Amino acid sequence: MTQVGKDTLGTRSTLTVEGKDYAYYSFAKAAETIGDVSRLPFSMKVLLENMLRFEDGGHTVSTDDVQAIADWAKNPTTGSEIQYRPARVLLQDFTGVPCVVDLAAMRDAIADLGGDTAKINPQVPVNLVIDHSVMVDEFGHPKAFEKNVELEYARNAERYDFLKWGSKSFENFSAVPPGTGICHQVNLEHIGRTVWSTEDQNGVLTAYPDTCVGTDSHTTMINGLGVLGWGVGGIEAEAAMLGQPVSMLIPKVVGFKLEGKMNEGVTATDLVLTCVQMLREVGVVGSFVEFYGPGVSTLSLADRATIANMAPEYGATCGFFGVDDKTLDYLRLTGREEHQIALVEAYCREQGMWFEPENEPVFTETLSLDMTSVVPSLAGPKRPQDKVALPEVDELFNSDLKKLYGKSEPHRVDVDATDHDIGDGDVVIAAITSCTNTSNPDVLIAAGLVAKKAREKGLLPKPWVKTSLAPGSQVVTDYLVKSGLQDDLDAMGFDLVGYGCTTCIGNSGPLAAPISKAINGNDIVAASVLSGNRNFEGRVSPDVRANFLASPPLVVAYSVLGTVTQDITTTPLGQDQDGNDVMLADVWPSNQEIAEHRAANIDRSMFEKRYANVYDGDEHWQAVKVTASDTYQWNPGSTYIASPPYFEGMEMTPAPITDITDAKPLAILGDSTTTDHISPAGAIKEESPAGEYLRDHQVAKADFNSYGSRRGNHDVMMRGTFANIRIRNEMVPGVEGGYTTYNGEQMAIYDAAMKHKEDGTPLVVVAGKEYGTGSSRDWAAKGTILLGVRAVIVESFERIHRSNLIGMGVLPLQFKDGDTRETLSLGANDTFSIKGLTSLSPRQDVEVEVTREDGSTFAFTALCRIDTENELDYYRNGGILQYVIRKLAAN
Repeated sequence: MTQVGKDTLGTRSTLTVEGKDYAYYSFAKAAETIGDVSRLPFSMKVLLENMLRFEDGGHTVSTDDVQAIADWAKNPTTGSEIQYRPARVLLQDFTGVPCVVDLAAMRDAIADLGGDTAKINPQVPVNLVIDHSVMVDEFGHPKAFEKNVELEYARNAERYDFLKWGSKSFENFSAVPPGTGICHQVNLEHIGRTVWSTEDQNGVLTAYPDTCVGTDSHTTMINGLGVLGWGVGGIEAEAAMLGQPVSMLIPKVVGFKLEGKMNEGVTATDLVLTCVQMLREVGVVGSFVEFYGPGVSTLSLADRATIANMAPEYGATCGFFGVDDKTLDYLRLTGREEHQIALVEAYCREQGMWFEPENEPVFTETLSLDMTSVVPSLAGPKRPQDKVALPEVDELFNSDLKKLYGKSEPHRVDVDATDHDIGDGDVVIAAITSCTNTSNPDVLIAAGLVAKKAREKGLLPKPWVKTSLAPGSQVVTDYLVKSGLQDDLDAMGFDLVGYGCTTCIGNSGPLAAPISKAINGNDIVAASVLSGNRNFEGRVSPDVRANFLASPPLVVAYSVLGTVTQDITTTPLGQDQDGNDVMLADVWPSNQEIAEHRAANIDRSMFEKRYANVYDGDEHWQAVKVTASDTYQWNPGSTYIASPPYFEGMEMTPAPITDITDAKPLAILGDSTTTDHISPAGAIKEESPAGEYLRDHQVAKADFNSYGSRRGNHDVMMRGTFANIRIRNEMVPGVEGGYTTYNGEQMAIYDAAMKHKEDGTPLVVVAGKEYGTGSSRDWAAKGTILLGVRAVIVESFERIHRSNLIGMGVLPLQFKDGDTRETLSLGANDTFSIKGLTSLSPRQDVEVEVTREDGSTFAFTALCRIDTENELDYYRNGGILQYVIRKLAAN
């Protein structure tokens, strides 16, 4: 059931599809009152429909909100605040576990306040897909998938028990079991509908655009299907589940015109890396990007989803594609019902939301790309926007070796107990992985064909390369097996290792011990090549410092070449059986070969079969036995699932906001501090505070698992905050890792934070540009507040992390007037007092007074990045969850 408003504008109409009636909110009728909306971008039309459907003439969604979107075409810039309600919520297990933990804790909290625990239930459909936990422990043999699944269940038994309890104990909540696929590909292939329909509170079947928010930044992938969706923090997603709107400003919409057609041998991966670079240069943080123009029609749905997927990498809220015949073809291929497909076409045509290449909406600004100019590329070694043309990769790495890693020239060392050596720039991980590329049959088939041709010529990956294949859905395996290409991939070491994110999120598993020892014992700058979307420092593997994003066929090719220090386009990959050089061009498939394989080996029945019983799981999942209950019975000895402290001592009336006085810096950081830096997802070091905590709780090192898998336990996660092995805190110059100072003494950030807490000293974090870029990682904000950080002062924020900080009661402040930590010479011995908070309003200037060690003082002005009244309500309540609990308890 969906709630709707009062329809005071009278836009509610009836759409009949194959004899079935649907209510809908008509733009044509709305235009009679609010003016012509035909040239609004499609993504803005989705927001307009949302306002029309929930418009009640009052505080929640007013006629002024509707008019503001209609008027946007006259002045297409960031506008007023709106309250947006997505149709559904998507979760993955790393971020989903803390969401369910919070929901369980909220049931306890509302009971303590005398409220009804039944009110803590999702009010919209919630799909959780378990995809982030499988690790590449086993690889390169036929039993790798089976062994990795067994290890996954052994490591995550507590978490999976808990998630299955959630699926049985909460309404509107379903869990897709491990070993099924990646959440974004499952969303694209199965969950998404393009046009959603439910009965309203009056029992009337109502059609409206499918929309979603998700607790993973790559939720944007669904925009390729014409579904408006983006990543939010887990805490914001929980509020959306509980019926609270997503508070947002009417966005700018950047139009990206695609012209021409990609040349022979160029992949969608090359195209998206080009788009990422171009859009980062323009600057689209906080904006919608919408793709239009004749080039869009040349792209498959999977190509569009690839581009939409990487919106977080180009900094946008989303990258949207309109609906056309290719959308309908994809819905049909993937097993959607024919009536649903007819509804999508009828609704989009009726509402003026059908994509026509010649139509150009009004945009805030535009840029264009002639796709004939796109060339095969990689991106790296540290950021997805750092695209490099394929022939220049070797020059880039050799230059970076000195510039980034302080080494004058590459060197090599022997690897113990092997007959080979290893050197700077050698590819030690080659992974076909991630939602971005494994959802696209063309690049997966291309990878299989490269493997086939290489195998026929007698080539193999270098012995130091760890190879893996982790598709986004089981359908990928079906078509690779049917085509025979899986045999070729297996022969090249790319055996199936799991259906999940794996290497792309740092679950690459350990390198062989001799390789790891040679790298770390000799300061080798090893490389990885992966078909993922992220390559931030410390993300892929603790042993690998240079990480390059590439298309799946290039991953296979680089596994054979074995290094990024040579030009793969002119250097032989190896020699065939007759001693002839084999070049990249000799194993690269033609577009026609790829198309023939796709046509012959992929059909609708594969999707229908795989998704028929998608929630049932395998024998491992079916063996997880739990009983539904109103509240969760917490196990005090668990190191995976613990009741969080956010609601301890909470009262119905929040305490008034006060100024922050005499705060000390916990960390002073540079530009592009990612959520991976703030809250790593990968391995837990034994000598770290989190490792010490686990050892103290009798957890063996072999059972530490990852930070990502332990996000249901705040004691582990707060100890892991700012604990990335590559983070650089300027308070401890020249030191890598999660360290700071306390009274001049160097120590772990967690240890210093606890000492400050004992002293009653509030803390601040200071940083440069693009703070919080990367994953929609709510623990980056949760850990920050649990360490005692009251405010974060930076040059600029990435969208999701700024929202998460507010959602946890942390004040986000932005330098003004050219001020930076460097121009102000902010340092470890400074003390900060933030004034004017008692009468705070959105985007207000506040004064920050700094006291130096010698007692001298000065002040600077910062912009409060609480952008809306709703966000201010959350901050006043100490966070969004406290706000929701108080509101539900009061009712």
